[in-house]
Amino acid sequence: MKILVDADSCPKAARELVLRRAEKLNLRVIFAADRSIPDAEKSGAEMEICPPGDNSADDRIVELAENGDLVIARDVPLAKRLVDKDVSVIDDRGRIFTKNNINEFLSLRNFTVGLADNGLGIERTANYGKKELKSFADSLDRFLTKRGI
Repeated sequence: MKILVDADSCPKAARELVLRRAEKLNLRVIFAADRSIPDAEKSGAEMEICPPGDNSADDRIVELAENGDLVIARDVPLAKRLVDKDVSVIDDRGRIFTKNNINEFLSLRNFTVGLADNGLGIERTANYGKKELKSFADSLDRFLTKRGI
């Protein structure tokens, strides 16, 4: 099992948590982004630097991910592609994407994007604090425990 991280949008605190858990459990971690991620390079994790452009990191993650892996991604369309491939996905706030809920998340995301495209975007809070990190840590730990890791 390996952990892949969509590192472009993953907060530093969540990346650091993944690195600590992976080191403790001797798990392989791969960060994918269109730029180098400093904490990845000094941790022993692998860094997949993808060409600039839409979805290049997403495409690489889908290519590398296999059944049994875990992907950390906030990107709902990417999560949909992975769930369809039987890959486990959680976001940096602890939401677990499954075959039972991914279409609902995708519909909500598409609706929100549609509103924004028409100038009716809703205000979103971008804060990533202790509450969000704890929720992510709990989901990550539950996943690893279920896998017997």
